[in-house]
Amino acid sequence: QKKKLLEELGESRLPYMTPGDAGFHQLWKTKYSKLIFRKSDTIPEELHRVVQEAFLTLREHDFFFQDLVRIKGKDFVTPVSRILIGNPGCTYKYLNTRLFTVPWPTEGYEIKYCSPQIHDACKALMKLNDYLHTEAVQALQGQKSSGTKETKDTVVIDRGQSFDTSVKEKESVLKDQSSCYVSEDDYTRLKNRTSFNLTLLNYMDPLQMLYLKQEPYFGMGDMAVSWHHDENLVARSTVAVYNYSCEGSAIEESNEQYLKGRDPAVWHVGLKVAWDIETPGLAMPLHQGDCYFMLDDLNMTHQHCVLAGFVPRFSSTHRVADCSRGTLEYIYDRCELALQNLQTDSDSTTLALKSLEAAVVKQVEETHNEVEFEWLRQFWFQGKRYLKCTDWWLKPMAKLQEFWRKMEVMVS
Repeated sequence: QKKKLLEELGESRLPYMTPGDAGFHQLWKTKYSKLIFRKSDTIPEELHRVVQEAFLTLREHDFFFQDLVRIKGKDFVTPVSRILIGNPGCTYKYLNTRLFTVPWPTEGYEIKYCSPQIHDACKALMKLNDYLHTEAVQALQGQKSSGTKETKDTVVIDRGQSFDTSVKEKESVLKDQSSCYVSEDDYTRLKNRTSFNLTLLNYMDPLQMLYLKQEPYFGMGDMAVSWHHDENLVARSTVAVYNYSCEGSAIEESNEQYLKGRDPAVWHVGLKVAWDIETPGLAMPLHQGDCYFMLDDLNMTHQHCVLAGFVPRFSSTHRVADCSRGTLEYIYDRCELALQNLQTDSDSTTLALKSLEAAVVKQVEETHNEVEFEWLRQFWFQGKRYLKCTDWWLKPMAKLQEFWRKMEVMVS
């Protein structure tokens, strides 16, 4: 599709708009209405402080890593460095690479961090996750009810309140309001599609990059992340992004030549309708502390890219990862089911199989391969980098390795 589109374009470029263009807001409203933006000054100052400290702490400890990924059979190292933080036992797979969460401090789990600062950083990102969840529910509810009533100013956070209290009270108000506009079932669906279970943190300093790809369709400039749909997500779930670009003296006024396009000094998120050459693209500037939400099916119908500025930039991208095959609970259940076919005679230590039916043997071997190639090899190849952050995954991996050994015996 990409090749066909580029051939059709030839040397020409598709039009795109930035906030400085006359038709920008009309284009946003009609073609990109499920992109919701929150300016930095609408977000609690205390939340900005702890989250931005968390980013800097993680960078200071060298906890951002480039991933080796596979695209169309070829291996690439990502230009962006990342770390995954989220619910204990969750994983996230993209471009054939499985990432393992550094667990945020969750009640009921014993998690040892390498330092108190890393604990605080993970806790701050969990607070951000809770906040963005509440905001996303409100945004979806607002879109559902916009035909009935304008809900833009229904809830205001008092800056004087403690952050934790404001989120809880806001969620309770939203639930009360939801009965006016949407059914309880609809509200539950909205909540489930915004219950972010992890965040993929990104970091890049463009001045350290020898080469960045040029945006190919619109001529938007340097890309940190190429056009894509986020993958491995629950269908129609929201993606929420918190942006922290380290702005300062490095960002100066735009040169005259850039006044009619994107300012190359400022980071932007680019959006386009997938495989469409009729609709102009959108380039939305991202300043320190800004947030945006890709609601409902926007991630499926549109593609997005990240356009690099001149300064280092962090982002926290909160997702409802499809964990149907990506949690410890899932893989433990699969292993225990497979091992039910292993029988030890009561009067000896001899091992035997209860059934030699093809379907049973096949199911065991599929689980055997899944444990080895989707979990053990993936973890020891790249997941072990996180051991400098926490040793939480060591016990689960030892347990999976024991399951794998037993299935080796079953195969033999």
